[in-house]
Amino acid sequence: MKKEFDILIIGSGLGGLVSALVLAKEGLKVCILEKNNQFGGNLQTFSRDKLIFDTGVHYLGGLSEGQNLHQYFSYLGIIDELQIHKMDENGYDKITFGEDKTEYPHAQGYENFVGQLSEYFPEEKENLENYCEELQRVCSQFPRYNLVGKDHYNEEILHLNTKRFIESITQNRKLQSVLLGSNFLYAGDSENIPFYVHALTVNSYIQSAYKCVKGGSQISKLLIRKLKEYGAEVHKHSEVSEFIFNENNSLTGVKTKTGKEYAAKQFISNIEIRSTIQLIGEKRLKKSFLNRVMSWEPVSSCFSVYIVLKPHAIPNFNYNIYHYSNEEMVWNAYRYKKELWPETYMLSSTQSKNDPDFAESLTIISYMDFEEVEEWKETFNTVADEYERGELYEKFKLEKAEKMIDALEKKMPDLRESIKRIYTSSPLSYRDYIGSASGNMYGYMKNSENPLKTMVSPKTKINNLFLTGQSVNMHGILGCTIGAFNTCAEILGKERIDQRLTQLINKDKREK
Repeated sequence: MKKEFDILIIGSGLGGLVSALVLAKEGLKVCILEKNNQFGGNLQTFSRDKLIFDTGVHYLGGLSEGQNLHQYFSYLGIIDELQIHKMDENGYDKITFGEDKTEYPHAQGYENFVGQLSEYFPEEKENLENYCEELQRVCSQFPRYNLVGKDHYNEEILHLNTKRFIESITQNRKLQSVLLGSNFLYAGDSENIPFYVHALTVNSYIQSAYKCVKGGSQISKLLIRKLKEYGAEVHKHSEVSEFIFNENNSLTGVKTKTGKEYAAKQFISNIEIRSTIQLIGEKRLKKSFLNRVMSWEPVSSCFSVYIVLKPHAIPNFNYNIYHYSNEEMVWNAYRYKKELWPETYMLSSTQSKNDPDFAESLTIISYMDFEEVEEWKETFNTVADEYERGELYEKFKLEKAEKMIDALEKKMPDLRESIKRIYTSSPLSYRDYIGSASGNMYGYMKNSENPLKTMVSPKTKINNLFLTGQSVNMHGILGCTIGAFNTCAEILGKERIDQRLTQLINKDKREK
């Protein structure tokens, strides 16, 4: 006899895990099915040479006491066990251009952010203050950004364009480029993307910026531990291959590739939205909805180089570096010329456990189009399902890694002598482990001309199927967490979620 659950969740990315825990806390019988060997989607890490490397989560924002992600994680019961380390308060991100040796800082705290950049742009202090005010204003307009309050989007805010806004704040081209310097966090399109995407991303880090000491996977591990405390079931190596419907067009269950069946009253899909559509079947959905989703443009993918360092070789740095070959690259950083690759990169270090003054590893990430790995698209490589991609693929990755190190040596002349071992990942790795069709990092491109085009309700036309995750509205740790609470509000009722979060806010106030 099949076991029936109240809620079945397909995919264990952050959105699925948070949704599961919110619902399990309310007494619902929850089950999660994950296709891979590791839970967590973009939270996944891997280990090489006894060191932990992050695949997607390199730092977190808004985690200081009283800030929104801290409060969400507090509600979920994981904040006290999270091992985090605060990044450099005077520059958690540093933006660099070409041969210019200057490192322009993004500092924590609005006053500090303005103060640090004013040293490089003394005439721009007022403009920087206006920029910070507008960031906060736009963020405050979003449902659940402050946990409770607004329950709908302000369409005027959605249409604000990042390029036009930044140009209205300052005429200084260098400062414009510096303010946009961390746009790797939303896939590099500062020309067309709505300003709210920039604001929601950057504002959290200005509030506070932290690294996960043992990698982002600790978030998924803590959430799963909590889920088990509430009696939830979590199953890996359980890829859903079929949806089972009744005559009323309601989902009654799912079947996995191994032939197991799971029944539930309600379902949440945390997998890529196009994969969900395939499982539903196009005939069950409106053509207008299908055409809209299929017209979305995936954001870029990336190529990552993970460097294991020799001991005492490279001093540790407690910030990220975003480097661009020139100042104009920030507007469309994901559009690159193959012969000049990498024209931009993000660089971060991990502190040595034995020698805190030195780094034990480096991670360097640059954009890469899926078409560069198209010839190997029929191969799949995960822990659960592994195939060799062949010598040509290994040669391709090695050549790219060498180019990346060449670029990095302009900043770190002795880098090659400091390297113990190198590992890489390509858009194929992101496709196979995260489940995005073309290895796209953050869902789909958003455009200020038509912002509602890529916004999807968590409630689908299938009356007991709901959506969550980065391909539905906002990506990132905060975006997926807020999205999960919005999905749960559709299932439990907005009033119930608001009541729970208001109780949390009031409890925090009393304890202060």
